[in-house]
Amino acid sequence: MAITREVERVFKGIPASDGAGVQLTRIIGSPYINMLDPFLLLDHFHSDKPQDYIAGFPPHPHRGFETVTYMLDGKMQHEDSAGNSGVIESGGVQWMTAGRGIIHSEMPLQENGLLSGFQLWVNLPAEQKMSQPNYQEHNKKDIPVESYNENVEIKVIAGKTQNGTIGVIDNSYVDPIYWVISQKAGAILSEKIAEGHNAFIYVYAGSVILSGASDIISQGQLAVLTNGDLVKIAAIDNAKYLLIAGKPLGEPVARGGPFVMNTRDEVNQAFSEYQAGTFAKN
Repeated sequence: MAITREVERVFKGIPASDGAGVQLTRIIGSPYINMLDPFLLLDHFHSDKPQDYIAGFPPHPHRGFETVTYMLDGKMQHEDSAGNSGVIESGGVQWMTAGRGIIHSEMPLQENGLLSGFQLWVNLPAEQKMSQPNYQEHNKKDIPVESYNENVEIKVIAGKTQNGTIGVIDNSYVDPIYWVISQKAGAILSEKIAEGHNAFIYVYAGSVILSGASDIISQGQLAVLTNGDLVKIAAIDNAKYLLIAGKPLGEPVARGGPFVMNTRDEVNQAFSEYQAGTFAKN
């Protein structure tokens, strides 16, 4: 018998600044919700004021986890220490496995207009933290879209829907779901999520309610879901939200700025290598 997920907790993001002064809302990685294994951070950047984003994210290091950038509006150019470069455009995604280490930059490819999107950090298991860095990057046209009677649209970045639509991202570490959903008022989404996966929704437009619940989840709120294998979400008005889930790793987490390892010594080693100029050299 199916177990329908309910709302466990609801959080609102907090204003934050990152990179060279990019203004954003920090949703996961805040004092209210530090992490939701395997998810370490979720940021929402959204502004049409150049001064809020123009300085971007100059070169900085990462080790031990994955960064996922999804663009709603605007363009972001990236470059890294391995010579990779590219542009993430509206509707596109970059899923970067930092592994043993990479130094990269993410800079707005525009001087005005709306820049909007999300960055999610996904932890890596201990045996993959020192793996070779890797990119999975896809344009809007590459991402499959599933529709329910023109009332519900699911952009399937990662995971598989119950109708068999498979996302473009390959990740066997946490078997993630990453869906970007647009839902018309009154429409209901009913989907399967693997039991045991941690899951949340983040509403960035409109409002929704879970089946059987009384509390409305409004724009700017994140809802952590209880365990189960089914989720039913009704749109109160026209809504847009992320539905994200993944298998928890259940491992120790040691964090130090751009490094996420299993022990403090491993984090200190990353800092030592970066300061010595040997980081991401092998």
